[in-house]
Amino acid sequence: MEYQSYSIRQLLDAVSSGSVRIPAFQRGFVWDMDRVAYLMDSIYKNYPFGSLLFWRTKYKLSVERKLGQFELPQPKEDYPIDYVLDGQQRLTSIFSVFQTELKPTFDSAWLGIYFDLGAQEDVQESQFLALSEIDVDSSKHFPLSVLFDSVRYRDATTKFTIEPIIRLDRIQEKFKEVSIPAQILKTDDRAIVAIVFERVNRLGMELDTLQLLAAWTWNDDFDLLESFKELKEELEEFGFSQVGEDADLILRCAAAILMKDPTPDNLLELNGQQIRAAFPKVRNGILGAIDFLRIQLKVMSLKNLPSSALIIPLCTFFAEPDGKQVSYDSNVNARLKKWFWRSCFTNRYGSRPKRTAITDIEEIQKLKNGEVNTFGDISHDLSKDFFKTNYFRLASANTKTFILMLANNNPKTFLSGSLIDLDKVLQKYNRAEFHHIYPKAYLRDLNTSDEKINCLANFCFLNSSENKKIGRKKPSEYITIMPNDDVLKEILTNAFCPQEFCNDDFADFVNKRAELLATFAKQLMQDV
Repeated sequence: MEYQSYSIRQLLDAVSSGSVRIPAFQRGFVWDMDRVAYLMDSIYKNYPFGSLLFWRTKYKLSVERKLGQFELPQPKEDYPIDYVLDGQQRLTSIFSVFQTELKPTFDSAWLGIYFDLGAQEDVQESQFLALSEIDVDSSKHFPLSVLFDSVRYRDATTKFTIEPIIRLDRIQEKFKEVSIPAQILKTDDRAIVAIVFERVNRLGMELDTLQLLAAWTWNDDFDLLESFKELKEELEEFGFSQVGEDADLILRCAAAILMKDPTPDNLLELNGQQIRAAFPKVRNGILGAIDFLRIQLKVMSLKNLPSSALIIPLCTFFAEPDGKQVSYDSNVNARLKKWFWRSCFTNRYGSRPKRTAITDIEEIQKLKNGEVNTFGDISHDLSKDFFKTNYFRLASANTKTFILMLANNNPKTFLSGSLIDLDKVLQKYNRAEFHHIYPKAYLRDLNTSDEKINCLANFCFLNSSENKKIGRKKPSEYITIMPNDDVLKEILTNAFCPQEFCNDDFADFVNKRAELLATFAKQLMQDV
């Protein structure tokens, strides 16, 4: 390990030339702009702000990250490359504040950093601000971006009198004279690099498990981050891109499959070869679970699940190596669905999801292996009150369960009677697709409380265009624009509406519909 000091100018030149780069296993830039401003204040006041750790090698990685919003130029051939193992956030901040050569590759929320000439010297408070252009007062806010460009610096200071210019010259000198310490690790042994990377980040700011695993499993034939990206693209085709975007959820699935415990950190006990060899099994488990959720339960998106953790036990059931599929009979299929619905209606994963998942993983494996098990044997006390006392809120677990239940009874559009495109509606999953059966405006005219108006029993699949046609009409009025006879009967039956819903008796309607909903819920839970 070598030690070296850099001036800011030297760092700017090194990054601009492509000799300092960001390895793919690093996390992206995550600091907010206020934190960048505080770093500038620490540099200015000579406060300690940490050192950099570089891995120096002649080997160029096939996959790298941008440095913040900047695409780095290619390094010269046979020229040593310094990959940043620690200090990426500080380096990205310094480069983004002071560099003037590279153009950002995308529009970002990056703000300019300014020295506040009107602020008093203070050991605690920062004299540097992150400001958008409209908030800049040019009479007192001086941009740091010009400090290392002599022409722009001279132009920027001409508007000031001699006293603030002297002060700005001192600020420029401080930033030009600052010395940034760096440790240089020279090796071409990737195992050593991965271990150093892991230990450094465990001692400093905690790094997420995915980044550590990416370092640990890293070789020429397998890039974990790239594999995650490919899995995300596969999931996107099924409307489950959110699963691929949730690295923690995938890692919990992987840990459950490989370690029988959904704690991602447990994966660090495995070596790189084990992770690489097991990734197809993890991928197949996730895809199999999603396929089951879509086909058997009408779950079209991660947003539809009352708890994302419900995927975890299912992944362990469907996890098999490439070329092998899980074979199970109708009884097992029924047990899987029974477990799902009882878990949903009891909000079982709402508290202690890890402990719950461990129990379910153990029992679902027994089910898979044909052993005696208690999978799905979950007690509940569901009654019609569930649908009368819970309010419709898209983000709540109970509402998501209610919507899935409606989806599993082949709902039809309320006015035309055509089948609802559940794939489209549930992937979109917004409030515009669900409305009151007894219109809110009509009920408010009767002085009905919002609690009663917004109970689950008064909601169904009803899009905005149909809801506008219904307006504030009472059911006995808008039933005239609904289909007649058998089509009407089918619409109401599939929406769990009592046939006499148009009697305009809201209390009776809610009570009878809640009974129908509760009866179907118990069928799903295999109580009847």
